[in-house]
Amino acid sequence: MSTTRQILGDPVTTHMRTDPTRIPAGSSVAQALDYIRDHEIGGRVVYFYVVDGEGKLVGVVPTRRLLRGRPDAPVADIMIAPVAAVPHTATVLEACEFFTLHKLLAFPVVGAEGQLLGLVDVDLYTDELADLEKRQESDDLFQLVGVYLTETEQRQTVLAARKRFPWLLCNVIGGMIAAVIADAYEDVATLALVTPFIALVTGMAEGVAMQSVSLALQTLHGRRPTWATLARKVGREVLVGLLLGAFCGLIVGVVAYFWKGSARAGLSLCIGIAGGVAASAAVGIALPFLLRMARRNPQVASGPIALAAADLVTLLLYFNLGRWLLGQGA
Repeated sequence: MSTTRQILGDPVTTHMRTDPTRIPAGSSVAQALDYIRDHEIGGRVVYFYVVDGEGKLVGVVPTRRLLRGRPDAPVADIMIAPVAAVPHTATVLEACEFFTLHKLLAFPVVGAEGQLLGLVDVDLYTDELADLEKRQESDDLFQLVGVYLTETEQRQTVLAARKRFPWLLCNVIGGMIAAVIADAYEDVATLALVTPFIALVTGMAEGVAMQSVSLALQTLHGRRPTWATLARKVGREVLVGLLLGAFCGLIVGVVAYFWKGSARAGLSLCIGIAGGVAASAAVGIALPFLLRMARRNPQVASGPIALAAADLVTLLLYFNLGRWLLGQGA
């Protein structure tokens, strides 16, 4: 493991394999199999890469598809494109992110013009994979690779800050927008029946948003996100959020009624909390899925975005309810 950490700053091209199996783009399945038989296959992790006449990467053929394909079928019909590829300018550490995000055992390395230069496989990151074929849980493998990435980023202060700062800007921007909203709703935000509860309403929405983010990250561990899973999770989380918000809103609304002597203030709080919590739950569960689909790290980005979104949605709902229910009596 110490040897692995020493090379994380090296260019990936210095450690890539240069013997990937190349299949001509115009081949049929039968011709591709003949080509593979006539050429030596190196390494333990095998992928078949399809290249055009100029050597540019155009697709990848999974072994199962190649073996089950009709002999006369064009390779172009069974290959996967586009291909997630590591640029030749990447470092070993940057290439590590591809393994943790895409969960494949190898990635092609391409040049500036898209030509296939070689491949980098998971063997690069650990010497503990000699018995890879005996492993039953491939997720343990990717978790191990992720440990290298996380530990190295934490040790490099500037790198850790650079990774996290752009997402923290979401809080800065969200806070500025929240200030603009509060200014636009000054007639409501300064009401004695509204002001004391602003922090409570936003705080509850933020708490539920972070709970939903945590649940989403657990769901995504070792799995690939799909739109069907996302829709199912969001639908369920909205219902859970409505129940949580309704219970908490009812409690706060009753307290507000006896404290401030205003049924309208209690109703505004009850509806505002229920709506804000439900919306925040939906945002919190959806963000990690969407970020993973966009090939971004949801562990770093989800929290700041979810908090900013929860504040904005909740304030808009709460202030509009306040203007509607309390404005006439102010």
